[in-house]
Amino acid sequence: MFKKFSSDEVSSQNQVKASVQRKIRQSIADEYPGLEPVLDDFLPKKSPLIVVKCQNHLNLVVVNNVPLFFNIRDGPYMPTLRLLHQYPNIMKKLQVDRGAIKFVLAGANIMCPGLTSPGGALDDEVDAETPVAIMAEGKQHALAIGFTKMSAKDIKSINKGIGVDNMHYLNDGLWKMERLD
Repeated sequence: MFKKFSSDEVSSQNQVKASVQRKIRQSIADEYPGLEPVLDDFLPKKSPLIVVKCQNHLNLVVVNNVPLFFNIRDGPYMPTLRLLHQYPNIMKKLQVDRGAIKFVLAGANIMCPGLTSPGGALDDEVDAETPVAIMAEGKQHALAIGFTKMSAKDIKSINKGIGVDNMHYLNDGLWKMERLD
């Protein structure tokens, strides 16, 4: 999704009204309850919150020119990897084995066998269509953020096909865009 993402794909940038800002903050707090105590650190109430609309129905939530969250159409907000690295425990995690790392870093979707093999790990409480952090076997930080296509139980039982859509990964266009000017 963000493979060749750049600031050229930005359609419009709008500072949102306080009511819209409250709604965005509330939906982020509902989606990630672990963020509640530190939400004011990176989404201060007094700072202007800017929603950047991009091609393919993609929205970025930007504060102080730093992209913090993104969503597609009206889907759930997902943190950028930079934010996830600062607050690593805000999302449910799935782990891929060592063999899948280079493919995930190239933008490939995460296949079920990469999650169910001996190096992979699943959180049984993950439902279908949930944003998740993709961890790598033997690594400390997340290497991607994905959106599950099926629940963890289905991934284990079916064990074939795409388990997680890869939305944002290390070294993609969004990762390289530290600031939006």
